[in-house]
Amino acid sequence: MAALGWLTPRRRPATARSVLAGEAAAEAAQKSALPAGTEELLTTPEEAPVFPVAGDTRAAAFFDLDNTVMQGAAIFHFGRGLYKRKFFQRRELTRFAWQQAWFRLAGVEDPEHMQDARDSALSIVKGHRVSELMSIGEEIYDEYMADRIWPGTRALAQAHLDAGQKVWLVTAAPVETATIIARRLGLTGALGTVAESVDGVYTGRLVGEPLHGPAKAEAVRALAAAEGLDLERCAAYSDSHNDIPMLSLVGHPYAINPDSKLRKHARSLDWRLRDYRTGRKAAKVGIPAAAGVGALAGGTVAAVAIHRRRR
Repeated sequence: MAALGWLTPRRRPATARSVLAGEAAAEAAQKSALPAGTEELLTTPEEAPVFPVAGDTRAAAFFDLDNTVMQGAAIFHFGRGLYKRKFFQRRELTRFAWQQAWFRLAGVEDPEHMQDARDSALSIVKGHRVSELMSIGEEIYDEYMADRIWPGTRALAQAHLDAGQKVWLVTAAPVETATIIARRLGLTGALGTVAESVDGVYTGRLVGEPLHGPAKAEAVRALAAAEGLDLERCAAYSDSHNDIPMLSLVGHPYAINPDSKLRKHARSLDWRLRDYRTGRKAAKVGIPAAAGVGALAGGTVAAVAIHRRRR
């Protein structure tokens, strides 16, 4: 597996640790992928989309998680769940809460905040069994994550599944957490940050580095090589300019709920763009046909409005 990251040419430079993180994520994703035919059924669009192309098994879709598929950051929601189970003290929860509030207000990833959160998470899980955290993660998904999934993005993912393609989450969140979310959404699997474990117990160290920025691109490249995918026929979706390396790898990049830098970049390259945060139609930059988004917009507005009223 170690050589897979070198099988296709790179468009952007990556550090050795990014390559290691990407290859580790790809290997973990393949091990945890759902067997064919076990995906949960989601709402199917009434009209067959022009894209993705049905039956194109050399194509796949890669979705960023935080603020693309889910409102907020998965690692912060996970931290809230661990605090509830007394894994750490109130002082650490306050830091998690402040970072989450900043993330939601700014709508962008701050590398320093995300790194601090990951360091905290590693120290918290050190010495715990992987199986224990997986079990707790299932509960935390139901408590804090299930009602934060963007309906519009979920429908886009379903369009790829309906076309017979594999759909992967690609995130800096721990691969165990990402795998739970992918399974609960009926997706194929997840590429995530790989924490080192020995005999099923976390050591408090990472394999390589967090799956962020260039490391995401390396993970997608390695998985595509292992799965026999043609990246020019694949799609990628993200909200953050940090994911431009990943988006630039594929033939069908989509900016979803984009930050200002990604929006500007997407417009300059005529990438498809969609914004589900307010329900308004985004400026037309090649509006995606996937999942019948024209018809979907009204349902997305209603879903977001209901969600806000409940909160």
